[in-house]
Amino acid sequence: MAIQKAKGQTRTERLLSALCDQTFLKLWSYANPFNEDGKELCDLIAIFENHLFIFFDRECSVFDDASKDVLLTWERWRKRVIDKQIITARGAEKYIRSGKPVFLDAKKTIQLPLEIPFDKVSIHKIIVAHGAANACKGFSEENMSGSLMVSYGEPGDDLPFPFAVHLDKADPVHVFDSYNLSIVLKELDTFYDFVSYISVKEKAINELDGLSFCGEEELLAYYFMHFDEDENMHFIKDKNETCNFMSIDQGFWVKLGEHDQYKRKKIEDQVSYLWDDFIQRTCQNAFDGTLICDRDFFKGPSAIYEMAKEPRFVRRALSKHIIQVIKSFPDNAAPITRHISFMPSFYKDKGYMFLQFYKDKITNYAEYRLVRQKMLEIACGATKNKFPHLNKVVGIAIDAPKYQEDNSEDFLLLNCEEWTDEDRRCYEEANKLMGFYKSPSLKMTAIKTNEFPN
Repeated sequence: MAIQKAKGQTRTERLLSALCDQTFLKLWSYANPFNEDGKELCDLIAIFENHLFIFFDRECSVFDDASKDVLLTWERWRKRVIDKQIITARGAEKYIRSGKPVFLDAKKTIQLPLEIPFDKVSIHKIIVAHGAANACKGFSEENMSGSLMVSYGEPGDDLPFPFAVHLDKADPVHVFDSYNLSIVLKELDTFYDFVSYISVKEKAINELDGLSFCGEEELLAYYFMHFDEDENMHFIKDKNETCNFMSIDQGFWVKLGEHDQYKRKKIEDQVSYLWDDFIQRTCQNAFDGTLICDRDFFKGPSAIYEMAKEPRFVRRALSKHIIQVIKSFPDNAAPITRHISFMPSFYKDKGYMFLQFYKDKITNYAEYRLVRQKMLEIACGATKNKFPHLNKVVGIAIDAPKYQEDNSEDFLLLNCEEWTDEDRRCYEEANKLMGFYKSPSLKMTAIKTNEFPN
C-alpha cells in the first residue's frame, strides 16, 4: 500500500519537513501527525531505535511593528511561540507515552507505520521559534546572528531582558530559531550525530546547576571543538572538571567555520551522500508501494535500518570505498563477472558486503535478480565464516555500473549472532561454487578515517 507523507502546512513547517527528511531520512520522519481525536499531535515526529523527537514549529510576526515597546512585544512573542508550545509539547509527550495510536492523517486512516518502543523510548521535545530574528539582531549590536540566548536552570529564574529564554532543567525542552535550525540539522544530518549531540546536551543540563549559551549554534560549535579521546566522543561538560555552571559566549561558531579541519570535513563529507541516496531511494519505493520485499519494511530490523545507523564520517568512508571498487571493476569483463568487497561498520560487530554483478545477456531480468540475490546471500554467509566476530552482515548488490547505466539494488540483512555449525557448513558448501574470499588476488586494505580530517 502506498503512503502519502505530509510536507508541512506553512512555509516554516515545509522547511522543517525537508530538513528532517535529510537528517533522519524519509522512513523515520513524518510531518503533521495526528492523535486519536483527529487533532494535530505536533508539527513533526521522528523516531529511530529508542529515540523519538517531537517538533513544534511556530512563527509570530508581532515584532514586525517596530514602533511597539520591545520588552512588551518580547513578552507577547515568547508566550505565544515558546511558553504555549512547551505546554503543548508536554501534552504530546504524555499522549505518546500513554501508548495511544499516532496517525498520519486527520481522518485516522493511516497509522504511523513505525513501532514506538514504549518501554524504553527517550522522548526529546524541540520547539522551532520564528519571527524574532531581525528584532533580536537589531536590539543589540553584540548579537551576531539574531539567534536566541538560551539558559537552563531552576524554574522562576527568568532572565530580565528580551531575546533570552530560560528553561526548566528538570524537564528540558530544546529551542531552535530561524537562524540556527538549518545549521543544527545540516551539521548533524544523521540520526547518530543528532542523537549524540542532544544526549550530550541533556546530560550536561542534568549534571549542571545552570547552562547558558548565546545561540544553539554556539553550543554546537563548542561541542564539536571538545573531544574526549578516551571516550571517543564529543562533550559539553568535561567529566574531569568540577563546575556547577557553564556559559557559552558568542564566537565559537565563527571560529569553527574558520578552522581548516572543519573546512576539510565539509569538503570530504560531500561524497558520503551516496550512502544516503541508497537509503532514500529504497525508502521512497516503500512509500510508493513498489518495493519488492517479503516483510513489513517499516517494522523490525532491515538492511536499510542498519545502514541508517552509521554516522556521517563513516558514511563518507563507505561511500569512498564503493566509488573506488566500482572504478576497479574489470574494463574487459567476462560474460559473467562478479566482484565483492567487504567494508567494516562503525559498529565492531557489523560489516557490509558489496557485490557488483555483470551478465552480458539478460533475457529475464526477474530471474537474473533472483540469481543475484542468492549470490548476495552466499557472499554474506561466507563473510560471517571469514570474520566470525560479526553478528550482522549487511549485503548490497548492484549491476556493475561500468556496464549498466540504469541500476537496481538488492539489500540483505544476515543476522548471525547465533551461528551454528550447521550454518557454517551450509555456507561453506554453497561457497565452494562461488569461491568468495578464495581468489589469490584478494587484497586487504586498512582504512582510517577521522570526523575532522587532519
